[in-house]
Amino acid sequence: MKHPEQYRGRRIVVLGLARSGVQVAKTLHHLGAIVTVNDKKDREQCPEASELEALGISVLCGGHPEGLIHEGIELVVKNPGIPYTAAPVVKALELGIDVVTEVEVAYHLCAAPIIGITGSNGKTTTTTWIGSMLQAAGLKPLVAGNIGTPLCEAAEAASEDNWMVVELSSFQLKGTQQFRPSIGVLLNLAETHLDYHGTMEDYISSKVKLFANQTKEDIAVLNWDDPVCREFVPTMNAKVLPFSAAERLTVEGVYIEPPYLPQELDACDRVIVYRNGEGLVTEIIRVEEIGLPGRFNVENALAAIAACLAAGAAPAQLLESLRSFRGVEHRLEFVAVKENVTYYNNSKATNSKATTMALEALNSPIVLIAGGLDRGSDYMELVPVFKDKVKAVVALGETREKMAKAAELAGLSEAVLVDTGDSAAETLRAATLKAAGLAEPGDIVLLSPACASWDMFASYEERGRIFKEVVHTL
Repeated sequence: MKHPEQYRGRRIVVLGLARSGVQVAKTLHHLGAIVTVNDKKDREQCPEASELEALGISVLCGGHPEGLIHEGIELVVKNPGIPYTAAPVVKALELGIDVVTEVEVAYHLCAAPIIGITGSNGKTTTTTWIGSMLQAAGLKPLVAGNIGTPLCEAAEAASEDNWMVVELSSFQLKGTQQFRPSIGVLLNLAETHLDYHGTMEDYISSKVKLFANQTKEDIAVLNWDDPVCREFVPTMNAKVLPFSAAERLTVEGVYIEPPYLPQELDACDRVIVYRNGEGLVTEIIRVEEIGLPGRFNVENALAAIAACLAAGAAPAQLLESLRSFRGVEHRLEFVAVKENVTYYNNSKATNSKATTMALEALNSPIVLIAGGLDRGSDYMELVPVFKDKVKAVVALGETREKMAKAAELAGLSEAVLVDTGDSAAETLRAATLKAAGLAEPGDIVLLSPACASWDMFASYEERGRIFKEVVHTL
């Protein structure tokens, strides 16, 4: 463990009793900090409170009490989803108290070098894939954070022989100060989470904090095909290792030969190659051998390969995972074939770009189930891909009328609106049954909402699991 002494005796408030909050509170208490945990939910909704109190940690539920934040508090660690407009956060910042997320705490404790992965889409798949490849290469990865082990727990256990592989959201990165990954991976940038960040500028600046403290000894893996990602190259101190699906790189990096043309999806007769710093080009794998469908998954593979090579893996050590990896739950996940109709669960698609990528990855006629939390988008960006790939849309949630409007503008003959029922499960069941009724043999039914789940579900995971349960009962 690195620098455990820096928290001893400090008065720290942890905001939020979610998974990361519970673990960071335990970790800080173990390190000798004086910890108070606060959650605005009522005590009955905080089952973790008793466990923390049994350890001697003070827990306050049911709101943010007056005096929670005062000049004697030395640090606030907040749940990433808590907005900066929340009263205790505002008070802390007014008093000049540092407000960070668990990522910052874990960084100061972690003896292992860190690979941090962020982007608007593809984070979980790429993070898991990197872990799989590094494991095959014998480099002892610990996959932690939003997936795998809670970050602080993994950081306490990590040694210099490990690689910490961490998925990072914009919410988490916004609350970092000194965090410095040895390898930072930026997959892409698309408009999302503006209800939290307020502006695209704040969202992007939060993402690129991944690279803020890197030095020339570190590596920044960047999507060379994303013009916004590319903009930040002149500001970076780290060595830049690009990846590209659309450009033949003339510098060190990972790319496809021959490059994809714009909007081209066919993978035939293409290979992924690595150009080293001396200009030597090594063939790694044919694109059609990769275990996951879709151009966007090829781009995830490029990023994962670049990160693993940067960590010291040899190209030959990556082949098995590239061929055998089948993705993760809720990311274009195959569910079943029923009466010659194939069902896929892509519940993790919480923005239009993610749904577009899923639609483009599939080659049969698609009946799409979409809709969810309304964050203010009009979803007009979906009209072209609806026109090209979708035969019918079944729309639910707060955005159902917007989804139906996009389907109408795309010229689809079927756009079914599903009214919200007595429960979220009943509503999704009704939508799935409607989609099954519209599908013909050879078609695909795809749950890819293009929206967050919180209008009806506790999480996208709950939404995806209910969908799968319904499909298996058809």
